[in-house]
Amino acid sequence: MTENIKKSHESSILSIVIFIGAFIKFFIFGEPPSPERTASTRALARQNRDHGHKRSFSAHSSPPGSRSGIRVSSSNVLRYPPRLTTPIILAKTYYNVDSHQPESLDWFNVLIAQTIAQFRTDAHQDEAILTSLTDVLNGSQKPDFLSSIKVTEVSLGEDFPILSNCRVHPVDDGTAGPDGAKLQARMDVDLSDLITLGVETKIILNWPKPLTAVLPVALAVSIVRFSGTLSVSFLPSASTSHSSSNAATQVPLHQPLSTTPTSLAFSFLPDYRLDLSVRSLVGSRSRLQDIPKIAQMVENRLHAWIDERCVEPRVQQVVLPSLWPRKKNTRGPLGEEEDALGLRATETVRDVREEARREVEEERRKDREHREREAASFAEGLRWRSKAEGGGYEMPGSMPL
Repeated sequence: MTENIKKSHESSILSIVIFIGAFIKFFIFGEPPSPERTASTRALARQNRDHGHKRSFSAHSSPPGSRSGIRVSSSNVLRYPPRLTTPIILAKTYYNVDSHQPESLDWFNVLIAQTIAQFRTDAHQDEAILTSLTDVLNGSQKPDFLSSIKVTEVSLGEDFPILSNCRVHPVDDGTAGPDGAKLQARMDVDLSDLITLGVETKIILNWPKPLTAVLPVALAVSIVRFSGTLSVSFLPSASTSHSSSNAATQVPLHQPLSTTPTSLAFSFLPDYRLDLSVRSLVGSRSRLQDIPKIAQMVENRLHAWIDERCVEPRVQQVVLPSLWPRKKNTRGPLGEEEDALGLRATETVRDVREEARREVEEERRKDREHREREAASFAEGLRWRSKAEGGGYEMPGSMPL
């Protein structure tokens, strides 16, 4: 009986030793694949995954004939222009998709650079980005086996993305309406910079009992280069009926409509490339540095995060604000009418302030006179009392003693 227990104990120890040896060999000392092979493998996986999907924004485009579902007005004052199809828009803007040369977008790069520079300046004020990152990393989605995550390094980079080779072409995704295929702008994006985020935490082992072991982990992830093709498309607003199933019929005036806002959709083609630099440090005394498997897991996680959000056929939609000129959005020097109105408003405010000042001074004068009368009455009472105590004063009409 004792020998059987001893043999089973030895076999368990041997299994644990074999498992630890395999873990060290394949996880810690495993050689990572080359970046070219990793990029080609990811691109092939994206193409196979998206083979059955449409290559554009079919899920976000308006159905055919949706424009005919617009509410019909009985007024003859508002004149509707003729329908503008894609060929008419291209002809009116003198843009030939077959012969037009790609554009460099130098002016747009300057605007993007100014925007990013202002964002970096705002992020460093009062350590706003450090507070935001700490709150996000320690939010509700943090796993239970991790302790509090501390941000140790943040670098927003110094360079700017360069957009070039912009071309506009119609995209027929099978959902084109009477206006023709949608227009889509594609441009190359290239960013070579060093954007870094470093964190520290502890991995807590809660089996077979809570806090069985604690393993410190330090991680720093840097984006070294990003290159790809950006697709930008304009999605106009559309009005559709809630209850009508036939979109080709005109909707009555009393029919409720659902209006989708005007938005701008953008996404990256699946052949993008993201080069990362991952530094890791595991352990407290005997530390293991730059484990390849940890770098692979971080890279796969970041690529999956990007693929799930802004890689075709998925898109990101940004709702555009109203471009109609409004008085409240006007900035700059005032005109003659605005100057006159402003002068009158200033004079009115000055008159109100002067009237209020006079009222306050009148109240103070009355209060001062009231206090002076009270003080004089009190002094007069004291004078009559002192005369009565000295015996030199008799009350008028008093009875003789």
